[in-house]
Amino acid sequence: MRGLKGKRIVVAGGATGIGAAAVERLVEEGASVVVGDINVAGAEATAKRASEDGGVAVPVAFDLSDEGSIQALIDRAVSELGGVDGLFNVGADVSDANLGRDLDLLEMDLGVWERTLGVNLVGYALAAKAAIPHILAAGGGAIVNTSSGAGWSGARVRPAYSASKAGVNALTRHIATRWGKEGIRCNGLAPGLVMGETQIRQADKEMQAQAIAAALSPRLGRTSDVAGMAAFLFSDDGEWINGQVWSVCGGMHLRG
Repeated sequence: MRGLKGKRIVVAGGATGIGAAAVERLVEEGASVVVGDINVAGAEATAKRASEDGGVAVPVAFDLSDEGSIQALIDRAVSELGGVDGLFNVGADVSDANLGRDLDLLEMDLGVWERTLGVNLVGYALAAKAAIPHILAAGGGAIVNTSSGAGWSGARVRPAYSASKAGVNALTRHIATRWGKEGIRCNGLAPGLVMGETQIRQADKEMQAQAIAAALSPRLGRTSDVAGMAAFLFSDDGEWINGQVWSVCGGMHLRG
């Protein structure tokens, strides 16, 4: 891809799954990456893999639910890399203790809603808030937010998760509209069922079969599928794409 060499990108949630795959792809394309995650061991392992061939990947401990920690992540990226050209918001709380208790409204757990919106939406907003001044100082760049088909498809359960992703879509459009003329591109990625390590552990055979049946493609997603699209949106090849939410789902969701 054109224009990724030398770019300085923060991956907020890069220890495992899509985030880890994105770190590896971005470094492979020549970018320098800060790998932020609450899972410090995972961030360190991802950074080590990504930098084996001489690339730059710096692991940093951070918590997407804590404003001070988010600011510290961006500050560390500036000190380590000399600036910030891009931000990939990919973290989310999909733990059984949180997402597993996100049931319908009559079984609503206020704590689950507060945690889900705090991490999946407010955390993204705070990360963008911290990164935007540095991206502007660099002359422009890109932000990519991880959304989901749940943000528009409707579901019988997980309304807090769906609401958080619908909010991510709105946040993405706000950033693109407000700072697009100043050189910031902001787009979203909405993955289908992507079989990273967490999903392989959690998804039963019936769920996988249902996902394949709903898709137009003959297989489930891979983390590399989404990582490739993220790299494209950060690259100069994606320079004229702004304010969009891309479905990377094998055709599970068709939108006009």
